[in-house]
Amino acid sequence: MATLRVVVDQILSPVPGGIGRYTEELTRELITTAPRDCIVEGIVSAHPPVSIDHLKARLPGLGSISRTSLGRRELSAAWQAGLFTSQSHGMVHATSLLAPLAKHDQLHQPGEQIAVTIHDVVPWTHPQTLTPHGVRWHKAMARRARKYADAIVVPTHAVAQELARFVNFGERVRVIGGAVSSSLKLPANADARATALGLPTSYVLAVGTLEPRKGLTSLIEALARDDAPDLPLVIAGPKGWGGLDVAAVAAEAGLPENRVHVLGFISNEDLALVISRATVFVYPSMAEGFGLPVIEALHFGTPVIHTDVPALVEVADDASIVVPREDAAGLPARLAEAMTRVVSDDALAARLGIVGLDRARAFSWRDSAEKVWQLHADL
Repeated sequence: MATLRVVVDQILSPVPGGIGRYTEELTRELITTAPRDCIVEGIVSAHPPVSIDHLKARLPGLGSISRTSLGRRELSAAWQAGLFTSQSHGMVHATSLLAPLAKHDQLHQPGEQIAVTIHDVVPWTHPQTLTPHGVRWHKAMARRARKYADAIVVPTHAVAQELARFVNFGERVRVIGGAVSSSLKLPANADARATALGLPTSYVLAVGTLEPRKGLTSLIEALARDDAPDLPLVIAGPKGWGGLDVAAVAAEAGLPENRVHVLGFISNEDLALVISRATVFVYPSMAEGFGLPVIEALHFGTPVIHTDVPALVEVADDASIVVPREDAAGLPARLAEAMTRVVSDDALAARLGIVGLDRARAFSWRDSAEKVWQLHADL
């Protein structure tokens, strides 16, 4: 019986974010697509029993869960220092750089292997958008991965190309993307939920963790311009680091308070509803490795506008309107112009919706999981 041991700790993080969603969806499909005589187990930091039970409920079919003796922050520091890496034995798949990377010899220990995932190159290209600790940790873990990882998973070819500029992983890099969440489905009581959420009839939507690199300040400034559509802005996503005060940014930009609706973290059903009813979805991020919200918006046929981050351009593939990031001071004007184009041109909005639906079908969690199984078989 072969066992794939997956680091699933990010699912239980206070702010799971995109990596948490990625981990849950990929692990669920790894369980579903497991070859004969193969099982999937989980690795987590020290969480209370109730959290472990919650994890098992979210990942039906998951085998045993290996719970370390350290909390997530302590475990993160320990693995960075190469300590407490006993979890590295066997076939290990880490859905981020949080991984028990340790020296091993595949020649004499063929069953010992570890793959880690690097979602983006933000720590190298946009370090100012992360905490200093976060930058140091990611770079340190990347160095450990260069020494000890048998494979490096990245979500796009754009990330693979950019990563090669900073860390040389040679032929160990594999591109395995994500897809729309299987639980991102419209609620049965859609109208009632829309009323409860206070959704306007028409609106501009932004989705993502509230943090500096997501470009929300530029979007708010864009909507405050006279040449922008007179639509409210709906923002869905949990608070991240950086203390982004949406109300303060809107006030400074001159955008009336009643035109900004911050929903915070919402359920997948509500998220599906919010995306599906948006007039236009705008993703003004400064740096991304994949941009899952873009795929989710395409999936619901919502017109998409995003910046020219290489990974976003690769993922959307002509199913969106792309806005250049150069000349940051001029970004709000370019966003305003793009939104006006979509809102004022019904034919353009309809075309974007149709090609978006088609593009979203190119991504499948099942396909991603099968590629991960093949990766470990190749190792």
